[in-house]
Amino acid sequence: MATLLYEIGTEEMPAQYMPGILENYKELAEAKLKEARIPFAEVRVYGTPRRMAFIASGVAERQEDVTTESKGPSLKIAFDEAGNATRAAEGFARGQGVDVRDLVQRDGYVYAVKHVEGKATESLLPDILDSILHSLSFPKTMRWADYDFGFVRPFHWMVALFDDKVIPVEANDVKSGNQTRGHRFLSNRLITIPSADAYVSTLEANFIIVDVDKRREMIRRQITELGEKEGGHTAISPDLLEEVTYLVEYPTALCGHIDEDYLKLPKEAVITPMRDHQRYFPVLDDAGRLLPRFITVRNGNDEHLDIVTHGNERVLRARLDDAVFFFEGDRRKSLEQHRESLHNVAFQRGMGNMFEKTERLRKLVAELLAAANCPADAKALDRAAMLSKADLVTGMVTEFTELQGTMGREYALLDGEGETVAQAIGEQYMPRFAGDELPKSNEGRILAIADKLDNIVATFSRGEAPTGSQDPYALRRQALGILNIVVDGNLHFPLHAILTDTLKGLPVKVDHEEKMVADVVDFLAQRTKNMLLDKGVRYDIVDAALGAEKRDDLADVFAAADALTSYLETSQAADSIQAFTRVENITRNNRVTDAVKPELLKEKAEKALYEAVEKNKDQAAACLRARDFAHVLTTNDLLAAPVNQFFDDVMVMDKDEAVRHNRLALLNEVRECVNSVADMSLLVMK
Repeated sequence: MATLLYEIGTEEMPAQYMPGILENYKELAEAKLKEARIPFAEVRVYGTPRRMAFIASGVAERQEDVTTESKGPSLKIAFDEAGNATRAAEGFARGQGVDVRDLVQRDGYVYAVKHVEGKATESLLPDILDSILHSLSFPKTMRWADYDFGFVRPFHWMVALFDDKVIPVEANDVKSGNQTRGHRFLSNRLITIPSADAYVSTLEANFIIVDVDKRREMIRRQITELGEKEGGHTAISPDLLEEVTYLVEYPTALCGHIDEDYLKLPKEAVITPMRDHQRYFPVLDDAGRLLPRFITVRNGNDEHLDIVTHGNERVLRARLDDAVFFFEGDRRKSLEQHRESLHNVAFQRGMGNMFEKTERLRKLVAELLAAANCPADAKALDRAAMLSKADLVTGMVTEFTELQGTMGREYALLDGEGETVAQAIGEQYMPRFAGDELPKSNEGRILAIADKLDNIVATFSRGEAPTGSQDPYALRRQALGILNIVVDGNLHFPLHAILTDTLKGLPVKVDHEEKMVADVVDFLAQRTKNMLLDKGVRYDIVDAALGAEKRDDLADVFAAADALTSYLETSQAADSIQAFTRVENITRNNRVTDAVKPELLKEKAEKALYEAVEKNKDQAAACLRARDFAHVLTTNDLLAAPVNQFFDDVMVMDKDEAVRHNRLALLNEVRECVNSVADMSLLVMK
């Protein structure tokens, strides 16, 4: 067994690209080795801003042998009566590259069996590595000089070793060898890698921590210890930690000071420039207050750390001076006074301005609140909707766009708008990304849903619904945000009615309103389906929960899926569903909406079924109002026995048209009861 190393050395790559690049690199390495029938134990990837590498361990010295078998003509066609090979057999053998005498006879046919001996792995690696190099994909590529082959950044060296043997690879006049480059400042020279197994340790000796996991943990440990040393704790956001990990090759954390005067600003007004613009980690006390400290990570060792710290402090000071300037300028007017400037801010092409959007939101949140019937302060909600976009025209948000909503909340508090109004304004954009915090107040939940629904419907009305991978307005993310909010807050509202009201509130007339509303419903349904599948819910349960008749509530889909998942584990479920399937089979093409006429029920079994249905209606209706879907499903179990008895004893398609019609009406009532929680016909029972 041997070890294979392939490193590509580049100019500094964007940190946000690196996780995807390394994942792609690993997948390609594994796929190409498998395609070439070269066994290996494991592939590990390594990366820094200037290099990507993989090491395949336990690589076999030779390619696996392979035996192939191709089926040819039948024996009757392949041989004549004398047993001699015909032209058909000879042509088949020639096409397969075997002697006609070596054809194998089996099962009435001839077969060409070929055994191909594996080649030496070393001889196959140049083509494999070249294929990996040219198969890598990036969000954006560059071309340089007069080369046709583009890459994420210009590459300057390659290391390709099979144990200690160099594997020849060449692209853009760069040839592979056994020499890499050290740290740009601490070891800026060519470094010889003696063998593939020595790659990680050799680079570490030259100030390159190429192992991503090790580098990340070094950073985490250093910044955590520094935060504790300063009497607080370092606020570590996973995305910032990941970005910093791919910005350095040899990390050394340092702590700088923030002038106390800057802490008079709202906390987020200090943290955002620090974190999003300078890649600094804030330090908080146990109460969550910002301490006058920041932590950052240097790409180097601890030499002259005081000079580096001083430089970082100066840069941050300039940023925070800007924040102070904009903050003081904003405070010359109240948030409500800023709102007037929204007349000059366009929402979407043809959709008016942001002032008009806030007026739409005021109407929509009132409708949502009335429909959802949840505890919330209607007056505060209206005020929050009215002021929701006012911070977009403030200096702070214009300079630091990440603070939209956040500065609205802070300015609302300073204006004395009250905690409820301020919190709703701050929560309106939640969740901003997957896994982000959700609104905690009902006022914030309703405002966030209204804002996202208005965005989605407006974009659909312009004919710009997401297609394929194209989603320039992030509507899929906003739809998932709505779903997460309604589930987390257990909010219920009639989707079609709210979407229709949202559409009518837009400043344009839309043709085919019903179709457009249906398109938005389908869009949300698809996001619901994906979300449930991602949670591990069975596909047929998802389809059944979405397919329930008269369902018009997003939160109910999730509740129904949960109830159905538990129900299918009960002992009665299989027998009940089998009985209900018999009902579905006969009513599928015989929909009858007329009420059942008891006087036309003749047989004992149909009378018993009618009584069971009537009893079920009352019990199930109460459970449905309480959204106790689990109880509805177990109540429906009581219909299974009378349904089976009905089919055993009663001829549904009676000669008498009135009797036949009445029996179909009865079965359609059964169907309606059974499908009140989910479309049970879509379940796949093993």
